Amino acid sequence: MRSYNPDLTPPWKKSAPVPEVPADRDLVVEEVTTGFCGAVIRCEAGTVTLEDRFGKHRVFPLEPRGFLLEGRVVTLVRPSSGGPARPTRTASGSIAVPGARARVARAGRIYVEGRHDAELVERVWGDDLRIEGVVVEYLEGVDDLPAIVADFAPAPDARLGVLVDHLVEGSKESRIAARVSSPDVLVVGHPYIDVWQAVKPAALGIPAWPTVPRGQDWKTGVCRALGWPENTGAAWQHILSRVRSYKDLEPELLGRVEELIDFVTAP
Repeated sequence: MRSYNPDLTPPWKKSAPVPEVPADRDLVVEEVTTGFCGAVIRCEAGTVTLEDRFGKHRVFPLEPRGFLLEGRVVTLVRPSSGGPARPTRTASGSIAVPGARARVARAGRIYVEGRHDAELVERVWGDDLRIEGVVVEYLEGVDDLPAIVADFAPAPDARLGVLVDHLVEGSKESRIAARVSSPDVLVVGHPYIDVWQAVKPAALGIPAWPTVPRGQDWKTGVCRALGWPENTGAAWQHILSRVRSYKDLEPELLGRVEELIDFVTAP
């Protein structure tokens, strides 16, 4: 006697199999029915919790074909407990490339105003910058920028990107930026008095950054208002230690740094 397959579903009605992907922490996916996109922050029996770029949390069931990963339908499964999971994303949210070697440094450079700014950029974008071969140097003051640009001699194959603090219309910084900007020099900035403010207050467990009266050193005033010791170096190390990924930074800084990386790496 002939044997028959018990599944009588016509072939054209069968769904193509999709890959099963462990719901590792920081994996960024999109839920298919709601379009909610976020990073995995928790995976429990039967559910996964996602956090979007605004810090909003949503819990979804681990259903077959329930998520999109880089545009492809996947089935999320609970990660195995056998050893630590390899990170799938860098701190900036880019796809991690395990074992990738740093690229030979490009001729192009990114300058950032201040040592704290440089340390923050390294903390979040360091892995990306090494893979792209982009060197970041810190600018002690925006007054030095015209001389640095002249000495650097930017060209189409050696672009210069600059990140400036408190770049607002009508400021000294904006006038200097206008003097040096060209097709091969991009100067961008964030609106904050200091890069400390680019760290979300929630990352530090405070409701908001305090308002410091005019005429008072801003960093010292912040330490006083928050009841921290008046040691701005120690305060910055505390702030930096609370930054774990791009999700701890304000969009006004994120967008500007990404813009500079795209500018200096463009073909």
